Amino acid sequence: MNTGPVVQHDQPPIVACTISRDVQIFDLLIEDMESALGDAWGDLGFDDAVVFLGQPEAASLQFITIAMDSLDEDNLDQIEQIVAMAKAARIKVILIAEDLSPGALHRLLRAGGDEFVPYPLPESELARAIERVLTQGAVAAAAPSMTVIKAAGDKSGVVIPVHGLAGGTGATVMAVNLAWELANIDPHDPPKVCLIDLDLQFGTAATYLDLPRRESVLELLSDTAAMDGDSFMQALLTYGDKLHVLTSPTDMIPLDLLTAADIIRIIEIARVNFDYVVIDMPSTVVEWTQTVLEAAHIYFALIELEMRSAQNTLRLKRALQSEDLPFSKIRFILNRAPGFTDLNGKSRVKRLAESLGIAIDVLLPDGGKAVLQSADHGSPLAERSAKNPLRKEIYKLARSVHDVNVNAAAEISM
Repeated sequence: MNTGPVVQHDQPPIVACTISRDVQIFDLLIEDMESALGDAWGDLGFDDAVVFLGQPEAASLQFITIAMDSLDEDNLDQIEQIVAMAKAARIKVILIAEDLSPGALHRLLRAGGDEFVPYPLPESELARAIERVLTQGAVAAAAPSMTVIKAAGDKSGVVIPVHGLAGGTGATVMAVNLAWELANIDPHDPPKVCLIDLDLQFGTAATYLDLPRRESVLELLSDTAAMDGDSFMQALLTYGDKLHVLTSPTDMIPLDLLTAADIIRIIEIARVNFDYVVIDMPSTVVEWTQTVLEAAHIYFALIELEMRSAQNTLRLKRALQSEDLPFSKIRFILNRAPGFTDLNGKSRVKRLAESLGIAIDVLLPDGGKAVLQSADHGSPLAERSAKNPLRKEIYKLARSVHDVNVNAAAEISM
């Protein structure tokens, strides 16, 4: 018989911890933590977490995940305390939420939450969130002054919102491709262009450019008062090393999460760092639509040759004029316009403009299947179908906008 001592293998150090009312409620979280960390994690209740985070042993943690559902909203003060204690100890915080109200989530993100992942957990999303928070920490430790895109604050950009006045009028296609054309309009002195997707619920600019959506966008939007040039730049993604994009948030959030003051801050910080700021607007008119209109240099409204667009245009015109708002900034663009030889269609366009009392400034042809194919592949029309008639017209519009801007800048400098 072997009577030697029993060899005990060292347990791996605990580098993370789940914190919740009862972790068994979040069984998918347990599976994903085990998959990502093996045995190198622990679990605490809310009361125990407050005690543990105040002890020196907590310094070994790299991150915590706080799992909550709607029943935990009555305990937000304690959860907010846990977030604050973790941030004070330089521990990253990932929020896992199921049926949590936007207001509660907003409050915890402002308290210092680094990432938000909805529950039930999407496939591999927790692993990606862990990678993001740990990578951010490593970059900060290695190079505290490093940012992906540096905020210069030396611009006075042109603000160009794009607003579809009915569903399916092609506003996002227009916004994405206009932004890309502007970014490439001058190969010798390319303008800096930012595309902002303010359709907070159903925004698809990220999809049209095959860009991931990041939780940092919601964090940025939730506390614009704390936003500076560098934090705004770090929330942007880049397409083709030329176009900078602030995507819509990962999850659907209320349009009224943003106030007029929030919108002013976002537009201003984008305007002073970019030559052109293209904004993809939601079709719904909200409180801050007026704010965007007032900040815009030119406001593109997309319509089609059909009754919905006509009725909505009339409603918008009445609403703006009744409040004495700058309706004159709006330039109407007719998408899927009749062809050059369609005399009957051209006559209908003329009657539409006359009946609404507007001028239709741009006629965009139907781009056909190439538009859908380009969107599905996540690339602008210029890259997949440069000779497409729709792409050519958007290029002409971008060229016109850029020429007017350059000429105006030259006159000011004289």
